[in-house]
Amino acid sequence: MHSEVTIAGFGGQGIMVAGKLLALAGLEEGREVVWLPSYGPEMRGGTAYCNVVISDRPIGSPVFAAPSTALVMNLPSLDKFGPCVKKNGMLIINSSLIETSSNRDDIRICHVPCNDIALEVGNGKAANMVALGAYVGCT
Repeated sequence: MHSEVTIAGFGGQGIMVAGKLLALAGLEEGREVVWLPSYGPEMRGGTAYCNVVISDRPIGSPVFAAPSTALVMNLPSLDKFGPCVKKNGMLIINSSLIETSSNRDDIRICHVPCNDIALEVGNGKAANMVALGAYVGCT
């Protein structure tokens, strides 16, 4: 098992928290894990993303050109990372904030209304956890 995941959105959506939680879950399973954050200079409201690698074997580099899965929480993130997902990979789109989709037919695309679900359960700030749950449920 070797999974390269990009989680992206704007600052304040809990992108880094979701990435850290995914990495910790991998550690709990006894996997090799790397978490690499990247922030835009604006912080809250600016672009934020992180890469997480989870593997059964040693990880040579935390950097990858194309994720096997991308979780995108806003339109700029879809525009940036949607085209990069590896063939036969997966793209999870927060359909609460993104009305469009990817035109790719070589990947699995899951539309999840992350913000709407988070509001339904009583915590609008939990959209990142909904996205993470969608990732776990779709893999």
